[in-house]
Amino acid sequence: MTWSTIVEPNPQASQYRTGSTEPRKIILDCDPGHDDAVALLLAHGNPNIELLAVTTVVGNQTLEKVTRNALAVGTIAGITGVPFAAGCPRPLVRSIETAPDIHGESGMDGPALPESTIELDPRHAVDLIIDTVMAHEPGTVTLVPTAGLTNIAMAARKEPRIVERVKEVVLMGGGYHVGNWSAVAEFNIIIDPEAAHIVFNEKWPVVMVGLDLTHQALATPDVVEKIAAIGTTPARFVTELMDFFAHTYKDAQGFDYPPVHDPCAVAYVIDPSIVSTRKVPVNIELQGSLTLGMTVADFRAPAPNDCHTSVAVDLDHARFWDLVTDALVRIGEPGANAKADDGGRHQGADRAQGNASDVESGHSAQLTAGGVK
Repeated sequence: MTWSTIVEPNPQASQYRTGSTEPRKIILDCDPGHDDAVALLLAHGNPNIELLAVTTVVGNQTLEKVTRNALAVGTIAGITGVPFAAGCPRPLVRSIETAPDIHGESGMDGPALPESTIELDPRHAVDLIIDTVMAHEPGTVTLVPTAGLTNIAMAARKEPRIVERVKEVVLMGGGYHVGNWSAVAEFNIIIDPEAAHIVFNEKWPVVMVGLDLTHQALATPDVVEKIAAIGTTPARFVTELMDFFAHTYKDAQGFDYPPVHDPCAVAYVIDPSIVSTRKVPVNIELQGSLTLGMTVADFRAPAPNDCHTSVAVDLDHARFWDLVTDALVRIGEPGANAKADDGGRHQGADRAQGNASDVESGHSAQLTAGGVK
């Protein structure tokens, strides 16, 4: 008896927001990355998410490497009809800083990655973000950055009208009491604090899913066992990711089990009751020699009525991992039961061919990291 014969998708995992029937439209801006890969699989496999686009940005590794990784994950998941685009190859101001001690030299060490069957969209990721937001009704598209905020900041500066059209920005980054790249700063924020400053200070709603929350999303042995029992290629891929992630997090930061940060942001979009939040003013430290990149949350008084930032506080661990395992069950074995391309829902049918190696050599982009051409 195989797992597929005894396991069905969990109907409770797809019930969210009383009275809501429409999937949440999101753009996933990422730098895969082991936990970014899980976030992408969750976004693809959950029926309450409509994945409009996947964009990449320098972060866990170089832009070329994370873009290749994103395309590989999309291939493993059987994603079709969703544009993938590469974005900024460096932060707005600062030098590139990557995380090989956590994610390896490839950015996704551990599992063997397939050659991608997905063509890279010729647009710069910033342009794809702008085009997608402007093509949909105001208040319907959520941005979900799980990387440095360079692409999002550039999009807001290039086309300011997206700020009032975006439903909210649900980002993985920061920490109101916890840091990991320094005593007080989290990696995604400190690698481009100027971009983070732009994003947090625009007037769109921002939900910061930071380390205080994501350190609760531990891939414990029982979680990995449940994922392994699914028995599909995507599930095996996740267990291989977690095996590598567990070793590097133990060596680098002393965790017994790895915290799987990025899918927490996607989980919040799917079902906010899984992640409790608190409204509080948040700003980004840009000057301190010891505090650069700190997400400064001001808890001294109740948040003012016009406060547009919130921080994630508590995670329902069991329900969070139920969402992830349910998504993997729904994805199934893409080679044998690939998701059909829905054709009309996503744009980009006329995309020209491209590949991850194009990104370092300036693939028809209209932007550079230093500004808009």
